[in-house]
Amino acid sequence: MLLTNKDILLGQEITTKKDAIVKAGEILVKNGYVEAEYVDAMLEREKIVSTYMGNFIAIPHGTDDAKKSIKNTGLSVVQIPGGVSFADENDTEDKLVFIVFGIAGKDGEHLELLSKIAIFCSDEQNVVKLVSATSEEEIIELLSAE
Repeated sequence: MLLTNKDILLGQEITTKKDAIVKAGEILVKNGYVEAEYVDAMLEREKIVSTYMGNFIAIPHGTDDAKKSIKNTGLSVVQIPGGVSFADENDTEDKLVFIVFGIAGKDGEHLELLSKIAIFCSDEQNVVKLVSATSEEEIIELLSAE
């Protein structure tokens, strides 16, 4: 996973899942991975199906129609130590999220990104390490370990 300091935001205080998704998307836009309309497609996907993955993570990404907005494969990481709920009004569980991974994959590369993130975060201790990380380098190191 190619990740740089500019792809990561630490210690964010975010109160809604919409704000969390927008923040993850803004990083992708700012770093030249996607066009601005991709962020709207990320919000649209969330309406269709939750991007909450369990183990305190969410992986928002655009709809299939948004593929044309992707310039380069990219990943953003937003650390939210206080957590944010990804539950909607129909959910019976809280769906608390501490790490949001925004992804944009060119030419199907999003499946590889999703797979790597899912495997790493399937161990809750790895998620705890990401939430506890105090530097971008620490997060890069954790996610780069294969």
